[in-house]
Amino acid sequence: MLKFNNHRMIAIGLSLIFCVPGFAQDAENSDDTALGRQLIDNFVNNVTTISGRFEQQLVDADDIVVETSMGTVEIQRPGRFRWSYTEPYAQILVADGLNVWSYDVDLEQVTVKSQADVLGSTPALLLGGSKDVLDEFEYIGSFTDRGTVWVRLRPNNTENGFTKVELGFTDDKLTRMLFSDNLEQTTLIALLDVTLNEAIDDERFQFTPPPGVDVVGVALLPESAEL
Repeated sequence: MLKFNNHRMIAIGLSLIFCVPGFAQDAENSDDTALGRQLIDNFVNNVTTISGRFEQQLVDADDIVVETSMGTVEIQRPGRFRWSYTEPYAQILVADGLNVWSYDVDLEQVTVKSQADVLGSTPALLLGGSKDVLDEFEYIGSFTDRGTVWVRLRPNNTENGFTKVELGFTDDKLTRMLFSDNLEQTTLIALLDVTLNEAIDDERFQFTPPPGVDVVGVALLPESAEL
C-alpha cells in the first residue's frame, strides 16, 4: 500500500479500466483545447462536492502494475477530503482543512501532518483546492479518446515529485485521473458511481484517533481553539 509519507498517497488518493502508461500519446483524435479548458474551468469553479468509489493502480517505469487498491472517496471543496481504502489494506486519509490524518488500521497507527505542508502543489489541489488552484498548473492541452476528454496539466512546482497530471472527463464528469512522477511511475485512478454537488455530512471530514492507537505528529488547531 502507498504510505502516508509518500505524496502520491495524498494526491489520491487514486485503475483497472485504464490502459498502460503512454496511451495518451497514442490517442488518434486531435487536440481540443477549447473543450478541455471549458471542462477543467467548470470543474474547478462549479463542483463543490464529489463522492464515489475509486480503483487505483501504481505502474512502474517498466509498465508493470506494482500495486492495486480500491475504496471510496468524498471531497468537499475547498480543502477537505476523505479517502477510505478497503483493499488491499484498510487505511483512511482525512483532510480537515488544517491537517491530513492517515490511519493505518492494521498497524493501529495514526499520522498527522499539516495539510499545507503535505499537499503543497500536488495534484490533490485540483480535486479539493480553492477556485484559484489552476494558478498552480500550466494548461498543456486536451484530446478525446474513446469518449473521454483528457485535459493535460503540468505543475508549476515540480519539487513535490509530480511532472504531469491528466484528468479524464466522460459526459462532462470527472471519471479518470493520471499522475506521473520524476521516477517515471504513474498512478492511474478510475472514479466510479460519481455523485457531484450533493451534501456530505461535515463529520466525514473530521477525525479523532481511536482509543489506544499510536499518534505520530501534532495536529494544528483552529485559531479560535487556541485562544
